[in-house]
Amino acid sequence: MNQVTRVNSPVDPTVSAHAYPWDVLGDPAFADRVRTAGVDSVTLAVTYHSTRAATPLHPSRRFVDARHSALYRPVRPGPWSGRRLVPTGADWVDGPDPAGAAIGILAAEGIPVSAWLVLAHNSRLGTLHPALAVTNCFGESYPYALCPAQQEVREFCATLAAEAVQGLPPGAVHAVSLESAGQLGAVHAGCHEKTDGAYPEAVLRALSVCCCGACRDGWRAAGLDPQDVLALLRRAARAEGPALPQEAAAVLLRVRHAAADALRERVLAAVRETLPGASVTLHAHPDPWATGPSPGITDRAAAEADTLLVPCWPTGPGTAELVRRAARHGLPVDAYVTAQPPADPAVLPAHVRRLRAAGASRLSLYHLGLLPEGRLPLLADLAKEFRS
Repeated sequence: MNQVTRVNSPVDPTVSAHAYPWDVLGDPAFADRVRTAGVDSVTLAVTYHSTRAATPLHPSRRFVDARHSALYRPVRPGPWSGRRLVPTGADWVDGPDPAGAAIGILAAEGIPVSAWLVLAHNSRLGTLHPALAVTNCFGESYPYALCPAQQEVREFCATLAAEAVQGLPPGAVHAVSLESAGQLGAVHAGCHEKTDGAYPEAVLRALSVCCCGACRDGWRAAGLDPQDVLALLRRAARAEGPALPQEAAAVLLRVRHAAADALRERVLAAVRETLPGASVTLHAHPDPWATGPSPGITDRAAAEADTLLVPCWPTGPGTAELVRRAARHGLPVDAYVTAQPPADPAVLPAHVRRLRAAGASRLSLYHLGLLPEGRLPLLADLAKEFRS
Protein backbone atom coordinates (compact mmCIF):
# COMPACT_ATOMS: atom_id res chain seq x y z
CA MET A 1 0.00 0.00 0.00
CA ASN A 2 1.34 3.44 -0.90
CA GLN A 3 2.07 5.73 2.00
CA VAL A 4 -0.19 8.78 1.97
CA THR A 5 1.23 11.92 3.55
CA ARG A 6 -1.38 14.16 5.08
CA VAL A 7 -0.97 17.91 5.03
CA ASN A 8 -1.53 19.67 8.32
CA SER A 9 -4.44 22.06 7.80
CA PRO A 10 -5.05 25.31 9.65
CA VAL A 11 -7.96 25.11 12.06
CA ASP A 12 -8.85 28.81 12.05
CA PRO A 13 -12.36 29.41 10.69
CA THR A 14 -12.33 30.06 6.96
CA VAL A 15 -15.15 30.64 4.50
CA SER A 16 -15.21 29.55 0.87
CA ALA A 17 -17.82 29.81 -1.88
CA HIS A 18 -18.30 27.49 -4.83
CA ALA A 19 -18.27 28.52 -8.50
CA TYR A 20 -17.98 27.16 -12.03
CA PRO A 21 -15.36 28.24 -14.60
CA TRP A 22 -18.06 29.89 -16.75
CA ASP A 23 -19.02 32.10 -13.80
CA VAL A 24 -15.53 33.63 -13.84
CA LEU A 25 -14.80 33.76 -17.56
CA GLY A 26 -16.21 36.77 -19.35
CA ASP A 27 -17.36 38.49 -16.16
CA PRO A 28 -15.04 41.35 -15.11
CA ALA A 29 -17.11 41.84 -11.95
CA PHE A 30 -16.65 38.32 -10.59
CA ALA A 31 -13.64 39.10 -8.40
CA ASP A 32 -15.46 42.07 -6.88
CA ARG A 33 -18.41 39.77 -6.18
CA VAL A 34 -16.10 37.40 -4.30
CA ARG A 35 -14.88 40.27 -2.14
CA THR A 36 -18.39 41.57 -1.58
CA ALA A 37 -19.44 38.09 -0.47
CA GLY A 38 -16.86 38.25 2.30
CA VAL A 39 -15.34 34.84 1.57
CA ASP A 40 -11.70 33.87 1.89
CA SER A 41 -11.44 31.65 -1.18
CA VAL A 42 -13.27 30.19 -4.19
CA THR A 43 -13.86 26.47 -4.65
CA LEU A 44 -13.83 26.17 -8.44
CA ALA A 45 -15.13 23.18 -10.42
CA VAL A 46 -12.30 21.69 -12.48
CA THR A 47 -13.95 18.34 -13.21
CA TYR A 48 -17.73 18.26 -13.04
CA HIS A 49 -20.78 16.17 -13.90
CA SER A 50 -23.46 17.15 -16.41
CA THR A 51 -25.67 20.07 -15.42
CA ARG A 52 -27.81 22.88 -16.78
CA ALA A 53 -26.81 25.92 -14.80
CA ALA A 54 -28.35 29.34 -14.49
CA THR A 55 -26.01 32.33 -14.66
CA PRO A 56 -28.17 35.19 -13.31
CA LEU A 57 -25.22 37.48 -12.53
CA HIS A 58 -23.20 36.98 -15.73
CA PRO A 59 -23.15 39.94 -18.14
CA SER A 60 -23.54 37.94 -21.37
CA ARG A 61 -25.34 34.66 -20.68
CA ARG A 62 -28.23 33.29 -18.67
CA PHE A 63 -27.75 29.51 -18.91
CA VAL A 64 -24.97 26.99 -19.50
CA ASP A 65 -25.90 23.54 -20.80
CA ALA A 66 -23.05 21.27 -19.68
CA ARG A 67 -24.31 18.23 -21.55
CA HIS A 68 -21.97 15.67 -20.04
CA SER A 69 -19.28 15.22 -17.43
CA ALA A 70 -16.13 17.07 -18.41
CA LEU A 71 -12.57 17.88 -17.52
CA TYR A 72 -12.23 21.66 -17.69
CA ARG A 73 -8.49 21.41 -18.38
CA PRO A 74 -6.75 20.21 -21.55
CA VAL A 75 -7.42 16.51 -22.21
CA ARG A 76 -3.90 15.41 -23.11
CA PRO A 77 -3.74 12.18 -25.15
CA GLY A 78 -0.67 10.71 -23.45
CA PRO A 79 -2.03 10.01 -19.94
CA TRP A 80 -5.18 8.38 -21.41
CA SER A 81 -3.52 6.23 -24.06
CA GLY A 82 -4.91 2.68 -24.23
CA ARG A 83 -7.74 3.31 -21.73
CA ARG A 84 -11.48 2.81 -22.04
CA LEU A 85 -12.37 5.47 -19.50
CA VAL A 86 -11.30 8.81 -20.98
CA PRO A 87 -12.76 12.23 -20.07
CA THR A 88 -13.82 14.81 -22.60
CA GLY A 89 -13.47 18.55 -22.62
CA ALA A 90 -16.28 21.11 -22.54
CA ASP A 91 -17.20 22.71 -25.86
CA TRP A 92 -19.80 24.88 -24.11
CA VAL A 93 -17.01 27.00 -22.57
CA ASP A 94 -14.54 28.99 -24.66
CA GLY A 95 -10.88 28.03 -24.79
CA PRO A 96 -8.87 24.83 -24.39
CA ASP A 97 -8.30 25.31 -20.65
CA PRO A 98 -11.34 27.05 -19.11
CA ALA A 99 -10.61 26.07 -15.51
CA GLY A 100 -6.96 27.03 -15.88
CA ALA A 101 -7.96 30.39 -17.32
CA ALA A 102 -10.45 31.01 -14.51
CA ILE A 103 -7.86 30.04 -11.88
CA GLY A 104 -5.41 32.46 -13.51
CA ILE A 105 -7.92 35.29 -13.32
CA LEU A 106 -8.61 34.63 -9.64
CA ALA A 107 -4.90 34.28 -8.82
CA ALA A 108 -4.20 37.64 -10.49
CA GLU A 109 -6.83 39.16 -8.19
CA GLY A 110 -5.19 37.61 -5.13
CA ILE A 111 -8.11 35.21 -4.52
CA PRO A 112 -7.09 31.73 -3.27
CA VAL A 113 -8.59 28.81 -5.17
CA SER A 114 -9.49 25.25 -4.17
CA ALA A 115 -9.87 22.83 -7.10
CA TRP A 116 -13.27 21.09 -6.91
CA LEU A 117 -12.96 17.62 -8.45
CA VAL A 118 -15.95 15.37 -9.14
CA LEU A 119 -14.61 11.83 -9.55
CA ALA A 120 -16.90 8.77 -9.81
CA HIS A 121 -20.06 10.67 -10.82
CA ASN A 122 -19.96 10.39 -14.60
CA SER A 123 -23.12 9.62 -16.60
CA ARG A 124 -21.36 9.60 -19.97
CA LEU A 125 -18.80 6.97 -19.08
CA GLY A 126 -21.24 4.92 -17.01
CA THR A 127 -23.59 4.78 -19.99
CA LEU A 128 -20.80 3.76 -22.35
CA HIS A 129 -19.46 1.11 -19.94
CA PRO A 130 -22.31 -0.24 -17.80
CA ALA A 131 -20.20 -3.13 -16.50
CA LEU A 132 -18.07 -0.55 -14.67
CA ALA A 133 -21.05 1.21 -13.09
CA VAL A 134 -22.83 0.54 -9.80
CA THR A 135 -25.39 -2.23 -10.34
CA ASN A 136 -28.21 -3.09 -7.97
CA CYS A 137 -29.48 -6.50 -6.87
CA PHE A 138 -31.97 -6.63 -9.77
CA GLY A 139 -29.18 -6.19 -12.32
CA GLU A 140 -30.07 -2.55 -13.03
CA SER A 141 -27.09 -0.34 -13.77
CA TYR A 142 -26.80 3.20 -12.39
CA PRO A 143 -25.05 4.88 -15.32
CA TYR A 144 -24.21 8.03 -13.35
CA ALA A 145 -22.18 6.02 -10.82
CA LEU A 146 -18.82 4.48 -11.67
CA CYS A 147 -18.03 1.78 -9.10
CA PRO A 148 -14.85 2.25 -7.01
CA ALA A 149 -14.47 -1.53 -6.71
CA GLN A 150 -13.47 -1.58 -10.39
CA GLN A 151 -9.72 -1.20 -10.96
CA GLU A 152 -10.31 0.78 -14.15
CA VAL A 153 -12.47 3.25 -12.25
CA ARG A 154 -9.80 3.80 -9.61
CA GLU A 155 -7.17 4.37 -12.30
CA PHE A 156 -9.49 6.77 -14.12
CA CYS A 157 -10.22 8.82 -10.99
CA ALA A 158 -6.55 9.05 -10.03
CA THR A 159 -5.49 10.15 -13.52
CA LEU A 160 -8.41 12.57 -13.73
CA ALA A 161 -7.38 14.18 -10.44
CA ALA A 162 -3.74 14.50 -11.51
CA GLU A 163 -4.68 15.96 -14.90
CA ALA A 164 -7.06 18.41 -13.27
CA VAL A 165 -4.26 20.11 -11.35
CA GLN A 166 -1.25 19.57 -13.62
CA GLY A 167 0.51 22.52 -15.19
CA LEU A 168 -1.01 25.22 -13.01
CA PRO A 169 1.16 28.17 -11.93
CA PRO A 170 2.85 27.59 -8.56
CA GLY A 171 0.60 28.70 -5.73
CA ALA A 172 -2.46 29.19 -7.95
CA VAL A 173 -4.35 26.39 -6.17
CA HIS A 174 -3.93 25.96 -2.42
CA ALA A 175 -6.32 23.04 -1.86
CA VAL A 176 -8.29 20.27 -3.54
CA SER A 177 -11.91 19.32 -2.77
CA LEU A 178 -12.85 15.73 -3.68
CA GLU A 179 -16.50 14.98 -4.44
CA SER A 180 -17.86 11.45 -5.12
CA ALA A 181 -14.62 9.83 -3.96
CA GLY A 182 -16.58 6.65 -3.22
CA GLN A 183 -19.77 4.91 -4.22
CA LEU A 184 -22.92 6.59 -5.44
CA GLY A 185 -26.20 4.78 -4.87
CA ALA A 186 -29.86 4.62 -5.83
CA VAL A 187 -30.56 8.33 -5.47
CA HIS A 188 -29.36 10.59 -8.27
CA ALA A 189 -30.30 14.26 -8.25
CA GLY A 190 -30.59 14.77 -11.97
CA CYS A 191 -32.44 14.17 -15.26
CA HIS A 192 -35.83 15.25 -13.90
CA GLU A 193 -35.67 12.90 -10.94
CA LYS A 194 -38.98 11.12 -10.34
CA THR A 195 -37.99 8.83 -7.47
CA ASP A 196 -38.39 11.05 -4.40
CA GLY A 197 -40.59 9.44 -1.76
CA ALA A 198 -41.10 6.20 -3.70
CA TYR A 199 -39.05 3.99 -1.36
CA PRO A 200 -38.41 4.04 2.40
CA GLU A 201 -34.88 4.48 3.69
CA ALA A 202 -34.27 0.75 4.29
CA VAL A 203 -35.26 -0.08 0.71
CA LEU A 204 -33.02 2.68 -0.68
CA ARG A 205 -30.15 1.28 1.35
CA ALA A 206 -30.66 -2.18 -0.17
CA LEU A 207 -30.95 -0.70 -3.66
CA SER A 208 -27.73 1.24 -3.10
CA VAL A 209 -25.59 -1.85 -2.46
CA CYS A 210 -23.49 -2.33 -5.60
CA CYS A 211 -23.69 -5.85 -7.03
CA CYS A 212 -21.32 -5.48 -9.99
CA GLY A 213 -18.84 -8.25 -10.74
CA ALA A 214 -16.02 -6.63 -8.78
CA CYS A 215 -18.23 -6.15 -5.71
CA ARG A 216 -19.48 -9.76 -5.89
CA ASP A 217 -15.86 -10.89 -6.03
CA GLY A 218 -15.25 -8.88 -2.87
CA TRP A 219 -18.17 -10.57 -1.10
CA ARG A 220 -16.91 -13.99 -2.15
CA ALA A 221 -13.40 -13.23 -0.87
CA ALA A 222 -14.97 -12.20 2.45
CA GLY A 223 -16.79 -15.54 2.76
CA LEU A 224 -20.28 -14.70 1.44
CA ASP A 225 -22.09 -16.51 -1.36
CA PRO A 226 -23.04 -13.80 -3.90
CA GLN A 227 -26.28 -15.56 -4.88
CA ASP A 228 -27.38 -15.69 -1.25
CA VAL A 229 -26.56 -12.01 -0.85
CA LEU A 230 -28.50 -11.08 -3.98
CA ALA A 231 -31.53 -12.95 -2.70
CA LEU A 232 -31.31 -11.19 0.67
CA LEU A 233 -30.99 -7.78 -1.01
CA ARG A 234 -33.95 -8.41 -3.30
CA ARG A 235 -36.13 -9.36 -0.36
CA ALA A 236 -35.03 -6.24 1.50
CA ALA A 237 -35.62 -4.11 -1.60
CA ARG A 238 -39.15 -5.49 -1.89
CA ALA A 239 -39.70 -5.01 1.86
CA GLU A 240 -40.63 -8.71 1.98
CA GLY A 241 -38.97 -9.63 5.21
CA PRO A 242 -36.39 -8.62 7.78
CA ALA A 243 -33.53 -6.35 7.04
CA LEU A 244 -30.18 -7.77 6.04
CA PRO A 245 -28.63 -9.98 8.73
CA GLN A 246 -26.17 -7.95 10.75
CA GLU A 247 -23.18 -10.13 9.84
CA ALA A 248 -23.89 -9.94 6.10
CA ALA A 249 -24.51 -6.19 6.30
CA ALA A 250 -21.18 -5.71 8.04
CA VAL A 251 -19.36 -7.55 5.26
CA LEU A 252 -21.11 -5.55 2.53
CA LEU A 253 -20.21 -2.29 4.22
CA ARG A 254 -16.61 -3.45 4.74
CA VAL A 255 -16.27 -4.34 1.04
CA ARG A 256 -17.73 -0.96 0.01
CA HIS A 257 -15.41 0.96 2.33
CA ALA A 258 -12.38 -1.00 1.14
CA ALA A 259 -13.18 0.01 -2.45
CA ALA A 260 -13.62 3.66 -1.45
CA ASP A 261 -10.33 3.53 0.46
CA ALA A 262 -8.54 2.06 -2.55
CA LEU A 263 -9.93 4.75 -4.86
CA ARG A 264 -9.13 7.56 -2.47
CA GLU A 265 -5.60 6.25 -1.88
CA ARG A 266 -4.88 6.36 -5.61
CA VAL A 267 -6.42 9.81 -5.98
CA LEU A 268 -4.60 11.28 -2.99
CA ALA A 269 -1.26 9.90 -4.17
CA ALA A 270 -1.86 11.42 -7.63
CA VAL A 271 -2.92 14.79 -6.25
CA ARG A 272 -0.07 15.07 -3.78
CA GLU A 273 2.50 14.06 -6.36
CA THR A 274 1.16 16.61 -8.86
CA LEU A 275 0.33 19.38 -6.37
CA PRO A 276 2.61 18.98 -3.33
CA GLY A 277 1.56 20.93 -0.28
CA ALA A 278 -2.11 21.29 -1.21
CA SER A 279 -4.56 20.38 1.54
CA VAL A 280 -7.30 17.91 0.64
CA THR A 281 -10.95 18.28 1.61
CA LEU A 282 -13.09 15.15 1.31
CA HIS A 283 -16.85 15.38 0.70
CA ALA A 284 -18.08 12.89 3.29
CA HIS A 285 -21.05 11.88 5.44
CA PRO A 286 -20.96 10.57 9.03
CA ASP A 287 -23.46 7.80 8.17
CA PRO A 288 -21.14 4.94 7.11
CA TRP A 289 -23.85 3.64 4.73
CA ALA A 290 -24.24 6.97 2.92
CA THR A 291 -23.73 6.97 -0.86
CA GLY A 292 -23.61 9.83 -3.31
CA PRO A 293 -21.45 12.95 -3.69
CA SER A 294 -20.58 12.69 0.02
CA PRO A 295 -20.11 8.97 0.75
CA GLY A 296 -19.84 7.49 4.22
CA ILE A 297 -16.65 8.30 6.12
CA THR A 298 -14.35 5.30 6.40
CA ASP A 299 -11.84 4.78 9.19
CA ARG A 300 -8.94 5.30 6.80
CA ALA A 301 -10.43 8.49 5.38
CA ALA A 302 -10.06 10.16 8.74
CA ALA A 303 -6.36 9.28 8.74
CA GLU A 304 -5.66 10.50 5.21
CA ALA A 305 -7.75 13.57 4.42
CA ASP A 306 -7.10 17.02 5.87
CA THR A 307 -10.71 18.24 6.18
CA LEU A 308 -14.15 16.64 5.99
CA LEU A 309 -16.81 18.59 4.08
CA VAL A 310 -20.23 17.59 5.42
CA PRO A 311 -23.50 18.34 3.56
CA CYS A 312 -25.52 20.74 5.71
CA TRP A 313 -28.21 21.99 3.33
CA PRO A 314 -31.24 21.12 5.50
CA THR A 315 -31.58 23.95 8.03
CA GLY A 316 -33.21 22.02 10.86
CA PRO A 317 -31.40 21.40 14.18
CA GLY A 318 -30.73 17.78 13.19
CA THR A 319 -28.10 18.87 10.67
CA ALA A 320 -25.86 20.09 13.48
CA GLU A 321 -25.72 16.50 14.72
CA LEU A 322 -24.08 15.49 11.42
CA VAL A 323 -21.32 18.01 12.13
CA ARG A 324 -20.89 16.70 15.68
CA ARG A 325 -20.62 13.11 14.44
CA ALA A 326 -18.13 14.05 11.73
CA ALA A 327 -16.02 16.03 14.22
CA ARG A 328 -15.51 12.87 16.28
CA HIS A 329 -13.14 11.66 13.55
CA GLY A 330 -10.66 14.29 14.70
CA LEU A 331 -10.44 16.36 11.51
CA PRO A 332 -11.59 19.92 10.83
CA VAL A 333 -15.19 19.92 9.59
CA ASP A 334 -16.27 22.14 6.71
CA ALA A 335 -20.03 22.77 6.83
CA TYR A 336 -21.48 22.82 3.30
CA VAL A 337 -24.44 25.24 3.25
CA THR A 338 -26.60 26.43 0.36
CA ALA A 339 -28.01 29.93 0.16
CA GLN A 340 -30.00 29.03 -2.96
CA PRO A 341 -33.79 29.14 -2.99
CA PRO A 342 -35.78 27.58 -1.43
CA ALA A 343 -33.46 27.97 1.58
CA ASP A 344 -35.02 30.58 3.85
CA PRO A 345 -32.74 33.62 4.38
CA ALA A 346 -34.44 34.25 7.72
CA VAL A 347 -33.27 30.95 9.21
CA LEU A 348 -29.84 30.59 7.59
CA PRO A 349 -27.90 32.79 10.07
CA ALA A 350 -29.12 30.72 13.03
CA HIS A 351 -28.35 27.56 11.04
CA VAL A 352 -24.76 28.68 10.49
CA ARG A 353 -24.36 29.55 14.18
CA ARG A 354 -25.58 26.06 15.18
CA LEU A 355 -23.11 24.43 12.82
CA ARG A 356 -20.26 26.50 14.23
CA ALA A 357 -21.29 25.60 17.78
CA ALA A 358 -21.50 21.92 16.79
CA GLY A 359 -17.83 21.91 15.79
CA ALA A 360 -17.57 23.19 12.20
CA SER A 361 -14.34 25.15 11.80
CA ARG A 362 -14.97 26.03 8.15
CA LEU A 363 -17.92 27.06 6.04
CA SER A 364 -18.50 26.40 2.34
CA LEU A 365 -21.26 28.42 0.67
CA TYR A 366 -23.20 27.49 -2.45
CA HIS A 367 -23.08 29.25 -4.92
CA LEU A 368 -21.38 32.36 -6.36
CA GLY A 369 -22.67 31.85 -9.89
CA LEU A 370 -26.14 30.41 -9.30
CA LEU A 371 -27.25 32.82 -6.61
CA PRO A 372 -29.83 35.47 -7.64
CA GLU A 373 -28.59 39.02 -7.22
CA GLY A 374 -30.99 39.77 -4.38
CA ARG A 375 -29.42 36.99 -2.32
CA LEU A 376 -25.80 37.95 -2.84
CA PRO A 377 -25.60 40.02 0.39
CA LEU A 378 -26.73 36.88 2.23
CA LEU A 379 -23.33 35.29 1.63
CA ALA A 380 -21.57 38.13 3.45
CA ASP A 381 -24.09 37.91 6.30
CA LEU A 382 -23.49 34.17 6.67
CA ALA A 383 -19.73 34.58 6.55
CA LYS A 384 -19.93 37.21 9.26
CA GLU A 385 -22.20 35.03 11.40
CA PHE A 386 -19.85 32.08 11.09
CA ARG A 387 -16.78 34.07 12.04
CA SER A 388 -18.50 35.64 15.01
